[in-house]
Amino acid sequence: MLTAVGLGPGDPGLLTLHAVSHLKGADTVFVPGGIAQRLVEPYCVPEVLSFPMSYDDNEIFASLVKNADRIAAVAEEGSAVFGIIGDPLVFSTFSRLCSVLKERYPGVLIETVPGVSSVTAVTSAVGLPIQGSFSVSDGSPYRTHVRMKVTKPRLVAEELRHEGYSRIVLVERMFMDEMVVYPGDALPEKSNYFSILFAGRDEGEER
Repeated sequence: MLTAVGLGPGDPGLLTLHAVSHLKGADTVFVPGGIAQRLVEPYCVPEVLSFPMSYDDNEIFASLVKNADRIAAVAEEGSAVFGIIGDPLVFSTFSRLCSVLKERYPGVLIETVPGVSSVTAVTSAVGLPIQGSFSVSDGSPYRTHVRMKVTKPRLVAEELRHEGYSRIVLVERMFMDEMVVYPGDALPEKSNYFSILFAGRDEGEER
């Protein structure tokens, strides 16, 4: 089992209780660099993996393969944790690493523990609230749309499909006791106020 654990934006106090529990309980904790290493050291002795800051695709891929092989050596038989700054699935190294792992080691189970991401943390850092829709970009074309407070998911999904979004999932009461995940072909007519809809475009569908 491999668990990717979000370590937050850099403040040790912003690690979640869930994150700390995984750090303490893993057979081996892997981290991609010095900041993550310092955050996890109060709870474990991590193994630091090298991920080169490079524009060379071949070099990047070679490092992903090497690190995937090392992590799989632990994850196939025990519990491995990969600790990463921010959130594991938001603009992260883990997303690319996960793709390599799934291809080379399809038998390894992978889960993620969310962390406080810079996208939400920046509002506290600058003291400015977000009260309406907002966009986040790294300069690349938009491929993902997240809609909050979706009380009429079928209607919303139909609108998004017309805009080119083909991968749609609804989560009701996310991370609460009664959480339910609905795939795009089984959306309810109505859903709880605490619902969030994830919609993604496949590659080549960017606008």
